[in-house]
Amino acid sequence: MRDEALQRFGLVALATDMTIEGDAVRLMPPGTRLHVTRIAFDNPTTEENLRDTGPRLRAAVDLIVPGVELAGIGFGCTSASAVLGSSIEALAGGRAPVTTPAGAALRGFGALGLDRVALMTPYLEATTDLVGDHFQARGIDVVRRSSMGHADDRDMARLGAAEIIEMAEASDHPEAQALFISCTALPAVDVIDRIEARLGKPVLSSNQALFWSMMDQVRIPAAGPGALFRCRTW
Repeated sequence: MRDEALQRFGLVALATDMTIEGDAVRLMPPGTRLHVTRIAFDNPTTEENLRDTGPRLRAAVDLIVPGVELAGIGFGCTSASAVLGSSIEALAGGRAPVTTPAGAALRGFGALGLDRVALMTPYLEATTDLVGDHFQARGIDVVRRSSMGHADDRDMARLGAAEIIEMAEASDHPEAQALFISCTALPAVDVIDRIEARLGKPVLSSNQALFWSMMDQVRIPAAGPGALFRCRTW
């Protein structure tokens, strides 16, 4: 494929994330390229440490193939994107539109016609509330919040499929129209279809939503797991 036919995207990942690049390989469609940089991150995932990612964004974005046009930039942290909110665009420097997992989840909820969700995270309870409160403030009724109790995203990345599926089933709620599984470090993408089959409702995860939204915003067809990848907003 000729270079000018490629759509290039950037990704700012946390230094400690061991999952997001592997998920990107599965979810980025032909005709696209992803260029990844990382920023320092200090565990545990407290609000203070998450907020500290903001001032590091601009320098990281500037390192993504300088001088090359990007169709979009992903920021790889759900809880930090909930904490930083709408300030992320400015913090990233305006080089290209920025997609975050929290924003992508909200876009996905809208595409699927959802306004009541259950929230599952591998985080400590306080970090889970940062994401849940972010959704609530934007009109999503979070009917259940479930935390696995991990403080370090490297531990979250090592969780096995059986444990994730079991927690997902326990995190569901009869009033929830869908389950959102938070955290870009959590290896949830490969089990989304299995969880959807068990719950009988849409299941969204941070990385699934992030890459779906990045492609949906620029109208690039993409394939992936779950009901979300069968939706388009265009």
